[in-house]
Amino acid sequence: MTVTHSQHPRPWIPGSNPKRIPSGLPGGQGCRWSLAAIFCAVISATACDGTPQEVSGGKTRTSDPPTNLLRLTPETEAKAALRIAPATTGDFRIFREFPATIQADANRLAEITTLVRGRADEVLVDFGQDVEAGALLATLQSGELGLSQAGFLRAHAKLTVAERAFQRAKALLEEKVIGQAEYQRREGELLTARSEMREAHDRLRLLGMAEPEIARLRRDETIRSTVFIRAPFAGRIIARNIVRGEVVEMTDQLFTIADLSDVWVIAHIPEKDIAFVQADQKVEVEVTAYPGESFEGRIGYISDVLDPATRTIRLRVVVANPHKRLRPEMFAKVRLWTKPEPGVLTIPATAVVHDRGENIVFVQVEDHAFERRPVALGEETNGQVKVLAGLRAGDPVVVDGAFRLKSELAARQHPMAIQ
Repeated sequence: MTVTHSQHPRPWIPGSNPKRIPSGLPGGQGCRWSLAAIFCAVISATACDGTPQEVSGGKTRTSDPPTNLLRLTPETEAKAALRIAPATTGDFRIFREFPATIQADANRLAEITTLVRGRADEVLVDFGQDVEAGALLATLQSGELGLSQAGFLRAHAKLTVAERAFQRAKALLEEKVIGQAEYQRREGELLTARSEMREAHDRLRLLGMAEPEIARLRRDETIRSTVFIRAPFAGRIIARNIVRGEVVEMTDQLFTIADLSDVWVIAHIPEKDIAFVQADQKVEVEVTAYPGESFEGRIGYISDVLDPATRTIRLRVVVANPHKRLRPEMFAKVRLWTKPEPGVLTIPATAVVHDRGENIVFVQVEDHAFERRPVALGEETNGQVKVLAGLRAGDPVVVDGAFRLKSELAARQHPMAIQ
């Protein structure tokens, strides 16, 4: 549009200071403009250029907020080495881990002592040795056992005499040679002898003599003051506290035998985690000696009483140990799983990045285009995290390379901050 100016001068406005506008400004050579006209021209020029600010309603409005959509060239995407996988639904379980120690099964553990004082004559086993039930572990020489055997032989002889006397008295009573009183006296002596014989026999059994040895003593009438220490069941020698020539007392613990085909794993569960303990749940045990390997166990006992000092309950897990790899006093870790929760949406934990106080993922919306999407997350287990909101099953999520996408999007949204 062409502007035509009048040849007559503009009327004078009080307070104004008209000046001649140089020929380079609108209006041509010699045209005189007021300050108000100049201000309007400046505003019009500003509105027409490419600056990002506008005047609307008396307020300055910045450009539109940065988009959450990130587009990449094929070359950039290939360089980022992205890996994409869909969000999936399925059974979801979480677990808790608790420190524990391995112990021998107390029902298959024997601490062997002697029932008579004596001197160690022979020690036939050593640490770590496997023994069968009834195997001879050591022998002792005991004067007390010799005295007990002599008492047994006296009781046996007295019983023999009493039996013969009773049989004679019985025959004489039938012949009416003796009276009833004499017969009853002989019968009483027989009953007393039998009682003393049983007492002597039981004492030898308490001192460790087996029935074959007692039968030999009755037959040969030869006193042998040797005490035989035998294994009560098959197992492994895990402790030995006796040496040859040592005098041992009845209170001394000579050997400890353990059947390690099963072991106990003892853990102490804090009060806040008691809900994770259930009688029929799966239990995994890991030990420091075998990293990356787990052993399956079953719960054998859950304490009914809370320890008031530690605020924990005692948990006992029974683990099969056929190859004897698990040994008492090893440090272990017990893993308790919850029951499966069906239909839970999960994604790999590597897909989640943190940005401005939010958990976000990147979802592929089309080829070479990815959307930044905030998500609400739940528990995490075995590298999978539960998604509460923000995704649907099947959404293609960037599981490797999400951090690079976050950095690229931030650089495009805030280039000056990145510089």
